[in-house]
Amino acid sequence: MNLDATLSTITVVTAVLMVLMILLQSRGATLGAGFGSSGELFTTRRGLEKNLYEATIVIAVIFVLSIVVGLIMG
Repeated sequence: MNLDATLSTITVVTAVLMVLMILLQSRGATLGAGFGSSGELFTTRRGLEKNLYEATIVIAVIFVLSIVVGLIMG
């Protein structure tokens, strides 16, 4: 497998993972929030929610780095 194929694979896999991780974080996604009357209580992230949030950031960084490396190499 050459470098271009590897970078393309990494980019696609991280993109799919990032979409799934963002969809799993359904915090405050109510109908009232869309109209400006959310009234939600802000709390700190704990446990699985915190790990999912941090993993999403790591996946996003890997995604962006794979795109930048692909642009530099290409």
